[in-house]
Amino acid sequence: MALEITVARAHRWLIRRPHLPKLIIVLLAAVIAALGMITVSVWVWALAFLWLDIFATLEESLYFALVCFTTLGFGDVILPQNWRILSGMTAANGFLNIGMMSAIVIETLRLVRKNQLDS
Repeated sequence: MALEITVARAHRWLIRRPHLPKLIIVLLAAVIAALGMITVSVWVWALAFLWLDIFATLEESLYFALVCFTTLGFGDVILPQNWRILSGMTAANGFLNIGMMSAIVIETLRLVRKNQLDS
């Protein structure tokens, strides 16, 4: 939402020439915003694991959340048997979030480029 508001406020500046440097700036901003949202999601999972006393340390909880969220799945740190369903939920959540963030980045670039070509 913040990215959408920022792009809307910068509309006049974005449609003026030269276009390429502005597209690069928009791409960088969109990617940084997406990475920020993904980082927050991983931290939420890590804190949930810690709150549920699944892991003893924040580092281990954060590592597991990141490995699951990115669907990497090393398997060196695993959940206890009665909490295993959470690893699948974390992976599914990460898969959907990363896909959604990719779509937001592409849509932002598409919208800015469309507006540049229309002007």
